[in-house]
Amino acid sequence: MSTSPRLIECVPNFSEGSDMALIKRLTDAIEAVDGVRLLDVDPGKATNRTVVTFAGEPEPVLEAAVACVTLAAELIDMSKHHGEHPRFGATDVCPLVPISGVTMDECVEFAHELGKRLGAAGISGYFYENAAKVEGRRNLAVVRAGEYEGLEKKLADPAWAPDFGSAKFNPRAGVTAVSARDFLVAYNVNLNTTSTRRANAIAYDVREKGRQKRGGDGLTGPLERDADGNPVWIPGSLKCVKGIGWFIEEYGVAQISMNLTNIAVTPVHVAFDEVDAKARERGIRTTGSELVGLIPLSAMLAAGDHYLAKQERSLGISDAEKIKIAVKSMGLDELGPFVPEEKIIEYVLAKDEPKKLVELSVADFIEETASESMAPGGGSVAAQLGALGAALGTMVANLAAHKRGWDDRWRSFSDHAVAGKACMNELVRLVDADTDAFNAIMDAFRLPSDSEAEEAAKTAAVEAATRLAIETPLRTMQVCVDSMATIKAMAEEGNPASVSDAGVGALCARSGAIGAELNVRINAKDLTDEAARGAFLARARDLRASAEALEAEILAIVESKL
Repeated sequence: MSTSPRLIECVPNFSEGSDMALIKRLTDAIEAVDGVRLLDVDPGKATNRTVVTFAGEPEPVLEAAVACVTLAAELIDMSKHHGEHPRFGATDVCPLVPISGVTMDECVEFAHELGKRLGAAGISGYFYENAAKVEGRRNLAVVRAGEYEGLEKKLADPAWAPDFGSAKFNPRAGVTAVSARDFLVAYNVNLNTTSTRRANAIAYDVREKGRQKRGGDGLTGPLERDADGNPVWIPGSLKCVKGIGWFIEEYGVAQISMNLTNIAVTPVHVAFDEVDAKARERGIRTTGSELVGLIPLSAMLAAGDHYLAKQERSLGISDAEKIKIAVKSMGLDELGPFVPEEKIIEYVLAKDEPKKLVELSVADFIEETASESMAPGGGSVAAQLGALGAALGTMVANLAAHKRGWDDRWRSFSDHAVAGKACMNELVRLVDADTDAFNAIMDAFRLPSDSEAEEAAKTAAVEAATRLAIETPLRTMQVCVDSMATIKAMAEEGNPASVSDAGVGALCARSGAIGAELNVRINAKDLTDEAARGAFLARARDLRASAEALEAEILAIVESKL
C-alpha cells in the first residue's frame, strides 16, 4: 500500500521587494534543484521584502534553501536596506514546515541540519520557535529585537552568540533566523484609515502579547512594572497571533499585519472578525484583507462555513462556493484577484499531477470506460454511481435548507447536506482509488522473480496489492450505505417536489454498493489468506444486505409521495 510522501515546506523571507530581476535569480536557484516545487513568490514594495514558498522531500528542500540563502547574501546589501517590516538579514527568516509524512521533531532536526550547512557556507544566524536550542530564543521578536541596526552590538554580546556561523558582524548579509514551525498564515487586514497610530492601537487590542500597561489615563501615563521591575502587559484578545499596524504607501491605507501561528487556535476568519470588531470600537472599519503566501484549504473551507452559518445557509455546498464566500466575506480580493489555484497550498501542489478520472468530462469518462483499457472498470464505475447517489441526497438537503418558509429548519437540513457531501467526496476519491488499486496488482505481477528472494518479494507484493483491491471496493460499499441515511432522511423530510430525486439517489447508492461487492468477491478469489478472505466476504454480504434493505425502505417512502 502507498504511504504519504515525506514533504516539507520552506518559506524564506528575502529583504528585497522591488528588484524583480534579483528576486528571479533567487527563485531560479531554488528551481534548479531537482525535486523541489516553487509554490509562491510574493514581493512587497513597501515592506521591501519577498516571501517565497517551495516544497519537496527534505533533502532537496535543504539543498535549495542553502542555495537561495547563500545567493541572497551575495546579492542583497543590508547596509542599504529600508522597509516597513522588521528584519536583520538578507534572508531574514527561513522556516521549515512539515507538510506530510514528517513529524515536527523530524522537522526540527532538518532545521538544525540547515543551520549547520548555512554556517559552513558563511551564513550566521539563530534558531527560533520549535528549533530553538536556547529557551529565550523561541520568540522571533526577541531574537530579532534591535533589528539590523542593532545587530553588530548584539553579536558582540556573548549572551547572543549565534547558534550557527561566525559571531563576526557581516554588514552585507546580516544574519538569518531558522526555525521549524507549524503552518503559519501571514495575513493583513485593510482599514479605512491612513493612521499608523490607530492601526497599531487595534493591533495591540488583538495580538496575544497585547500592550504594556500604563498608569494614569492608561494612554500617556508611566509604564507600570511588577515587583521585579519587568513591564506589565495587558494581553490582547487573540491567542497565537502576532501583529503590528503600518501604513502601506502603494495601497494608500493602513493595515493590521498579523502572523497567525496556530490557525487551529485562531483561524483566519476569527482574526478578521475580531479586527473588524475592535476597529469599529475606534470608529474605523475593515475594508478587506490579503494573504501573504499560501493558506491550507481547510482554513478557507472553515471560513466559508463560518460565514455561511451567519447567513443561515447550508454548509453542504461545493468547496468552490465555500471559497468564494470566504473570499468575499473577508475581502481577500480587495487589493488584487484571489486565485485559489495560486493561493491554496493543496491546489498549488496538485497543479502538475496527472489528470484524474474524476477530472474528465462525463463524456470523456464514459469514452475512457468503453475503451480497450482495462481501467477504469466496474469498481470505479460503482464508486461513480455511489457518488451520484450521494450528490442527489445532498442536493435535496441543500434545496430544503434554502426553501422559503423553512428557515427555522436550515441547520437540520444543512447537517444532512454536510453528511451527504462527505460521502460524495469520499466516493469521488474512490473512483480513482479503485483504478489505482487495480494498477497496483498489475505492477506487482510485473516484478522480477528470477531468484528465491525476488519470488518471495513478488508474492508478498501481490498479496498486499490484492488486499488493497478488496479493501477499496469494500470501502465503496460502506460509504454507499452511509450515504443512504441522508437520502432516506430527504425522502422523509425534504421538499415533496424533490422526492423523486431522493429515489434516484437510492437506486444509485444501492447499485454502487452491489457493483463494489462484485469487485470484492472477484478479487477475494486471489487472496491466499483464507481467514482474511472469509472476513472480507462476510462484511461484503452484510453491506449488500443493508444497501438492499435501505433501498426498499426509501423507495417505499418515495412511492407513497408520488
